[in-house]
Amino acid sequence: MNPREDGAKRAVHATVVKVLTHRREDRGMRLEEFTSRCVRAGEVHELVTTDQAGSPPGARIDRVGFLGFAEIQGAGVLDRGDEVWVDGRLAGTVLGFDACHFPNHYNVLIAVDALVTGPDLDLRPETPVSFRQVTAGAREQRPVGTRS
Repeated sequence: MNPREDGAKRAVHATVVKVLTHRREDRGMRLEEFTSRCVRAGEVHELVTTDQAGSPPGARIDRVGFLGFAEIQGAGVLDRGDEVWVDGRLAGTVLGFDACHFPNHYNVLIAVDALVTGPDLDLRPETPVSFRQVTAGAREQRPVGTRS
């Protein structure tokens, strides 16, 4: 979010449709230069954690933990820095996007302190996920990639 350009937005809600259980140290994803992506109701996107929070656009993202696939419930905008909530618990923040599978789906890269997978967060099909905008004041106190 750029407070000079971005106003308020609604949260984007999703539902887990498939849980993933693996980690990779050599995935080779590419952090897209775009800091936001529009999503539509009914789309399914992959949720992927990474501990490479300081990576610049275009960076290779190798260390990842796969959470699963989630269906978007209503159209909205996902922005770098949005909080990712899983079943009412803060899981991390949106780092950005990898488009290696697009147009089938985006990999939504979620910055975390330590890699986690679906089972680590007790994910199951139908688990609710939400992406929430962080206010400018709260963001200044917590850099992207930290959960506390």
